[in-house]
Amino acid sequence: MSDAQKFVAKGSAHVTLSGRIEPLDVAFVLLPKFTMLAFSSAIEPLRMANQLAQQVLFRWTVLSEDGAAVACSNGVPIMVDGAWPQAKPEGMVLVCSGVEPEGKASAALGDWLRSLWRRGRVVGGLCTGAYALAQAGILKGHRFTLHWDNIAAFAEIHPEMLPARQVFCIDDRVMTCAGGVAAADLMLKLINDRFGATLGQEVMNMCLLTQRRQEEDLQTTSLAARLGTRHDKLLQAAAFMEAHIEEDFDLDACAAHLALSRRQIERLFSRYLNITPVRYMNDLRLARGRSLLAETDMKVTEVAVACGYASTSHFSKSFRKKYGSSPYRFSHFGG
Repeated sequence: MSDAQKFVAKGSAHVTLSGRIEPLDVAFVLLPKFTMLAFSSAIEPLRMANQLAQQVLFRWTVLSEDGAAVACSNGVPIMVDGAWPQAKPEGMVLVCSGVEPEGKASAALGDWLRSLWRRGRVVGGLCTGAYALAQAGILKGHRFTLHWDNIAAFAEIHPEMLPARQVFCIDDRVMTCAGGVAAADLMLKLINDRFGATLGQEVMNMCLLTQRRQEEDLQTTSLAARLGTRHDKLLQAAAFMEAHIEEDFDLDACAAHLALSRRQIERLFSRYLNITPVRYMNDLRLARGRSLLAETDMKVTEVAVACGYASTSHFSKSFRKKYGSSPYRFSHFGG
């Protein structure tokens, strides 16, 4: 089968490209429980670009550790083209990971990625693929990101590295995205830069996307949108609490930081959120704890400390009250 037969589908929409085209090779490495949405959001814009241009702009190959199919996070198995240990990919290599990423990237995969990086390849991660890049030792000194739900767990495992909460990051030869449809944003950026805005826009149209998010755009809605208010002092107070989640809760320090009284902050939380500042902080901590229990192998005692609790018993009691399960049971049996 020729490259054109394999990579170019028929379609009525067309974009004419001028000049000599050098196809870009993209290798996708699938890890167990990878996110199907991130993978499909990355590969489909490449297919659509080929279809629109009616020529091979991108070639792709899909790899796993042993060359066997890989089950994604929803349980659907995806066939691959071969095993990455035997592959010598050109162009770009993207690791697609997903839920429970800790331990999915082996030391051998890290060595393989690092060797490709040293030979000048572009290496990237989709969703939680940054775990594999960290294993390879190529994230230090680079901007990178991963899915927001995994950032807290990643930071506990790699405290020396700080992920950005952006949709995607491109820093020299390191490309990462937050997963989901953010993978499409990353690929649209690649298509736009490599083949022009006209093709990029038409790929967007094919994807039924009305807006391409920029690299610096946030992954989730703003704090104002999440809280349902634009009250500046309340937003500053909430942001202060999120930034000091691991420390002893000190409402007086928060008040001093905002040049308000303790009582004024309590009234703001009561009026706009119908909650006390203490309850708000406790909910933040429990959400952090639930994330760490789900995404890391940290012990319950370690999670309690990381979430700012003075004792494991207090953390466990609060966790059970909110989620209906003990932290131990949640971490070992999925709730």
